[in-house]
Amino acid sequence: MRILTINSGSSSIKVGLYEMGEKERLVLSGSIQRIGIKAGIFQISDSNKKTIIDKHIDIPDHDTALKLLFNWLKQYDPGSNLDAVAHRVVHGGKKYSTPQRITPAVLSDLKQIIHLAPDHLPHEIKAIQATSYYYPDMIQVACFDTAFHRQMPQLAKIVALPRHYQHSGVIRYGFHGLSYEYILQELRKEAGDEVADGRIIIAHLGNGASMAAIRHGKSMDTTMGFTPAGGLVMSTRSGDLDPGILVYLIEEQGLRPSALNELINHQAGLLGVSGISSDMRDLLDKEDSEIHAREAVELFCYQASKHLGALAAVLGGVETLVFSAGIGENSSVIRQRICQNLAFLGIHVDPERNSANASIISPEKATVSVRVMKTDEDLMMARHTNTLIKGE
Repeated sequence: MRILTINSGSSSIKVGLYEMGEKERLVLSGSIQRIGIKAGIFQISDSNKKTIIDKHIDIPDHDTALKLLFNWLKQYDPGSNLDAVAHRVVHGGKKYSTPQRITPAVLSDLKQIIHLAPDHLPHEIKAIQATSYYYPDMIQVACFDTAFHRQMPQLAKIVALPRHYQHSGVIRYGFHGLSYEYILQELRKEAGDEVADGRIIIAHLGNGASMAAIRHGKSMDTTMGFTPAGGLVMSTRSGDLDPGILVYLIEEQGLRPSALNELINHQAGLLGVSGISSDMRDLLDKEDSEIHAREAVELFCYQASKHLGALAAVLGGVETLVFSAGIGENSSVIRQRICQNLAFLGIHVDPERNSANASIISPEKATVSVRVMKTDEDLMMARHTNTLIKGE
């Protein structure tokens, strides 16, 4: 079965083409970047990472980007030898807790909850509609980033507001679910059922960053809540804020809701604190000479340690800690700094293993296994789609 995955963001679209059989094989991978910004980039590579296309052109909007993608695909594969298209959909609202074949009813439901993810859902809906235009009879599947957390305990979902807000959908949803599912599946393969069903904290640390407490393969709590802006400090997102700050910014600083959204999601986090960059690599390079860069890095690690301790309390202890995503997979410095004050939980990092980006970076006889694992949300989408279609 050949499945195309589409992950449509605010200024980029990631794609992958998978063959799903006895073995999983990535046939093509690529992205369209800098949508709406001058000098856009359209890149596709084959399974050997050999570049097939590398085009630099202005891509003014998502409609243009999707047209570019599908026209190229039809030229590359004139027989349109696809069985399904899987879409990463950031929010499924209260209704959807499993992947869904996209029907007019599902699409209508997604349009009704755009207000829950206004920075994401409009672009994802456009990708679904474009797929229908270019491949009218194609099976499409929505893979929801919130689905993994929908079975969290009720107390982990509730926010302390009057009940009628909860009934209208104001609850803690959690995100990065596709990443957590993938890590759990791979952990089960690598370490067995006993480890995968134990007390696990996964730290998905990338441009967007969150952590999840997992036991018996289910989400017990997570750092993101109603939107992906909550929880940890991120590249350009604030993480948790005192609600009074938002009231102050509206009443005393005169920020309109759209400006407040822009501030919280695109001007805050590492970028806002450092005033230099949203990229952790840049900040680590400059922290010795720029005090604000150093403070941004320290704040990221401090908040991550604090949240990790809170999630350990949710689980009543931790047996496995997994670092994943761009920062988690690649920055030994950040991993070490996050863990350095967590010895009381049994968390220790071996300096040599950590520097070498080993798969297990804790000492041999440590009570908590600290692992580094590469995540793959796109492959998780392909797996979900393959399972759903076979089940039908």
